[in-house]
Amino acid sequence: MAARTKFVEYVDQNAESFIERLAQAVKIQSISSDARHRQDVIAMGTWLNHQLVSLGVTTKLVDLGTHVMRSQRLPLPPAILGKLGEDKNKRTVLIYGHYDVQPVNRTVGIQIRSNSSSIKKGGKLIGRGATDDKGPILGWLNVIQAHKSLGLDMPVNLRFCFEGMEENGSEGLDECVIDEVNCVCISDNYWLNTRTPALTYGLRGIAYFSINVTGPGQDLHSGLFGRMVHEPMTDLIKLMSRLVDNNGNILIPGVDEMVPPPTPEEVDLYKKMDYTTADVEEAAGGPIAMSEDKVTALMARMRSPSLSLHGIEGAFSAAGCKTVIPSKVGGKFSIRLVPPQTPEKIIPLVNAYLESEFRQPWVADVKHWNFEAAKRAIEAIYQKTPDYTREGGSIPPWAVNVLLLPMGRADDGAHSTNEKLDRSNFIEGTKVLGTYLYEVAAAM
Repeated sequence: MAARTKFVEYVDQNAESFIERLAQAVKIQSISSDARHRQDVIAMGTWLNHQLVSLGVTTKLVDLGTHVMRSQRLPLPPAILGKLGEDKNKRTVLIYGHYDVQPVNRTVGIQIRSNSSSIKKGGKLIGRGATDDKGPILGWLNVIQAHKSLGLDMPVNLRFCFEGMEENGSEGLDECVIDEVNCVCISDNYWLNTRTPALTYGLRGIAYFSINVTGPGQDLHSGLFGRMVHEPMTDLIKLMSRLVDNNGNILIPGVDEMVPPPTPEEVDLYKKMDYTTADVEEAAGGPIAMSEDKVTALMARMRSPSLSLHGIEGAFSAAGCKTVIPSKVGGKFSIRLVPPQTPEKIIPLVNAYLESEFRQPWVADVKHWNFEAAKRAIEAIYQKTPDYTREGGSIPPWAVNVLLLPMGRADDGAHSTNEKLDRSNFIEGTKVLGTYLYEVAAAM
């Protein structure tokens, strides 16, 4: 217990330097889906690798080759594989994370904070990547630094896999060879609300589609051809309107019906969660919840499939007026999947178009010792029992005994405007990550 106490005290004493390091990471605009920032992603990987090496981690930068994005061949950012500890009497934990981020649209208020004086605002650490996923990755670095500085042995052996393409399909990651480990811990998700820590034991998978509609050989003037020809945009809107209704019901026959009803035990689990409709609306930023019933809302998020319309390519979207009939448009939508659904079962039902990316749903056993260790760590630091949640997202295909241990809150705004990570979550979350490792060791 003395080692744990020293570790927690060190985190409190060095909080400001930890925040400064996060500010340095946020400054690097590692946007993997933008070719203009590919060298920034690679630079972020180099920076992270240097940080790991300086803390005594043995690393290997894995060349994942190249890929083509928007007709341009680009180098894939390296995967960083790390190793710390070889004690055969200790458990080995694999830590996964990603150092790339979502695009930044400055026209809607997203800001990249570049230093510690500007990253801090009312107890919030604001900047793209602060919560998804640079903050959690640096939480692990904080844990290693604390043990190294205090001369404490790590309670477990650690292996690391950090990638730079998670926000762009994790291309190349399947080629990485990972050492045999006892369990995996991923901190790339969020609490259910702003009050209660959570452990995530399930993820909805995804099937992503594009409906492409073509018509005339070139864009046409609506004053000359309107009502004379079939317009691709009109047909596309008609098709997309038949996919889902305004209450979220999926209109494709067989998709909703594939999911069995919840068991009484599962309903009881939802009833016990610390959650209200107000939490939905606080995280969403508006009074737009579809249901006032807590259980219905939670099942919609965790155990029901959902269909979302994402955008239309080829349509005019700039400022001003343009009376054009586009010759070709593409509508993008996705279906979030839950067991027993799989892309192989859903795609024939959708009877469509062009799929671009597929992920299987995943559910874990919350009674596994990996989850029990995380539960005890949260209770030790936050003095609360965590909620057990299921949500959207993805995990590496080779991961076994996986635990999702979120650092951030429901209102962090990952992928959205002014992404943030609360200072208290960064510091207390670092304590949870370190304490979790001690609990994993104790579970032997």
